[in-house]
This record gives sequence, C-alpha cells and structure tokens, in this order.
Amino acid sequence: MNIEQARFNMVEQQVRPWDVLDPKVLDLLFQLRREDFVPAAARDLAFADLAIPLGHGVSTLPPRMEARMVQELAIEPTDRVLEIGTGSGYVAALLAHLAAEVLSVEIVPELAASAALRVAAAAPGRKVRVVQGDGARDWIEGGPWNAILMSGSLPAEPTALLQRLAPGGRLLAVVGDAPVMSARLWTRTAQGFSSKVLFETVIPALRNAAEPVRFSF
Repeated sequence: MNIEQARFNMVEQQVRPWDVLDPKVLDLLFQLRREDFVPAAARDLAFADLAIPLGHGVSTLPPRMEARMVQELAIEPTDRVLEIGTGSGYVAALLAHLAAEVLSVEIVPELAASAALRVAAAAPGRKVRVVQGDGARDWIEGGPWNAILMSGSLPAEPTALLQRLAPGGRLLAVVGDAPVMSARLWTRTAQGFSSKVLFETVIPALRNAAEPVRFSF
C-alpha cells in the first residue's frame, strides 16, 4: 500500500468533505502518522473511514470525526486541554501539537500505557500526559480547562465537567441514546453556558458514564 497516497486520500476524500477546513488541523493530519496509532494487524486500515478495534472493547473513531472534533474545539496555543478517553492516543497527539498543555485520561490500563508511549513519540517536547483513570463522571485533577473533549458518548449533558471549564472554555461531547445522538459544543460565557448541535452521529458510550434519572409510568 502507498501510505502517503492513502493519507492524502483520507484527508481529501473523507476529512475535507466533512467540513474540516482549518489548515492547522489539515496540516497535522499529514504530519502525524495515524498508522502508528493502530494495531499492527490493522495498519492497512489506518486511513479507512471506519472505527478500528483497539482491544478491551474500545475502538478508534473514524478519521473524519476525530478531525472534526479537534477543529470544532478551536484550540489556541495557550489552551489547557482535557481529553476523556485516550483510546489509541492519536487525538491526544493532535491536541498536543495545538495546545499549551494536554491531559488525556484512559480507563483501560493497557491502553493508557501504550497510548502514552505513542503520544510521547509523536509529540516530543510537548506538554502532554496520558494517565490511567475513570474520567467519565468527573475529573478533578488540574483545571480549569480551556477545552474538554469526550471521546465516547454520554446519555446526558456532562454537568459536572462543564463546571471545570475556564471562562470562554469549550466542551465537546456526543450526547444521547442510540439511534439518536448528536455532537454538541458547550461554551462557558459570562451568563452561564451556550450550546449548539454540530452534527448527528452514533458512537460507543463512554465507559461508566453516569445514567440520567429515567421516569417510568
């Protein structure tokens, strides 16, 4: 397989058509070797428009979705970023090249350990850490954060984590129950929080995400 041609096709045929047009993000997709963040047996699928299993019941998101999420957070060079759900570490590496500081939290110890090595190799000299922990309900270490990214879906608005945002901070999460979910972006304002729906999608739930109270009649 021609790796560079496959990378080019990923960007031009999958990512750009999904309204990812920020040159900083597009440049990073060419620079970072996504094939280094997937299992060796799936290397030829690294640029395909699909979720790649990583083991332990976890998969990557499709490249177009990873890129769109990073773009929508509008990361600034001074930003401190929290990612919940490291997975392969690819998104953490993307964020590390855009932000001043990144903390990525992964609940599966084996994935946290392997992702930490990949991220360190892909973002040398950048202030980025991958730690093992359960960040689904709330993550109290560090903060306040300028941006928070949830890599798995949630059944309801992440109220506790919204309180960890700095003024002007943004949080992106996919919320809802299959088959109806939406990617939403919250921004902390002087008056509270504003939010908007970015796109409709369905992705696996974040492990241990708190379930909302459901009424039965």
